Amino acid sequence: MALTINFKAIGFCLIAIMLFDLMAVQVRYLSQYFSVQELSVYRNILGVLPSILILIYNKEFTLKIENYKIPQWKLALVRGLFVAVAQYLFYTALSNLELATVSALAQTNALFVVILAVLIYKEVVKLWRWLAVFLGFLGAILIIGPGSDSFSLSGLFPVGAAFCYAVSMVTLRSFDKSTSTSILYLYSAVAAAISAIIYALITIEFSAITNYSHLMVLISMSMCGGFGVVFLMVAYRSAPAALLAPFSFFGILNAYALGWLIFGEAPIDELFPGALLIIGSGLIIIWREQRSKV
Repeated sequence: MALTINFKAIGFCLIAIMLFDLMAVQVRYLSQYFSVQELSVYRNILGVLPSILILIYNKEFTLKIENYKIPQWKLALVRGLFVAVAQYLFYTALSNLELATVSALAQTNALFVVILAVLIYKEVVKLWRWLAVFLGFLGAILIIGPGSDSFSLSGLFPVGAAFCYAVSMVTLRSFDKSTSTSILYLYSAVAAAISAIIYALITIEFSAITNYSHLMVLISMSMCGGFGVVFLMVAYRSAPAALLAPFSFFGILNAYALGWLIFGEAPIDELFPGALLIIGSGLIIIWREQRSKV
């Protein structure tokens, strides 16, 4: 039975990765017509819907506001703010870089998780994991290429997004075990939506959506991102993280294939050997996590 559950979890994880990559393709397409701030607003407003569906599925949905109160509500809202910043940086990167490059640099998320665990929770990290962190950042530096003719500040955006997502992941430890994952997701979705709206109102004027095809792609983009989170949550609640984490690297290959097929992108020279170092560092971290639980 456990093996069956694991296969289902792996399937959900792969579906989530596909949805995130499809979202990235649509963001890249829509960035020709809308600002990053607008895309972030649409994504987050419509992204509240999946969080409500999770509450309904888990039989936690209610119209009584007091039932959604949690002890660490301030931290839950701050997590949403970090998610909003991460999305803004990620979308900005997608509008300027190849899909595979953004996907590879986003894998530095695992490295930031290690560093933040040390800084926030005083976790003891041994030599092997520090080696993994060093290799991962070396890989990111090789892809970004500071000092080279191909260097662009845009390469820093997916790394910044990875850091913000890592903050939202690591701080989950601070919540009581009794706190519902569904309600945490709702807090994150609502806070991200409010943050995105405020920033957009301050910095831009919204464009009118006059093309129905653009509207459909906006809805599709938001649903892919929102339900990607849903499938990922289901997967990580059904199987150990050590089992699922290696499949995240499938996203690099998938993003490369989609970028090549849809946009004619083939950034082989930019990706290697940096992408291999990032993947290798992630696998070392996963291996050490697994060994520590044996």
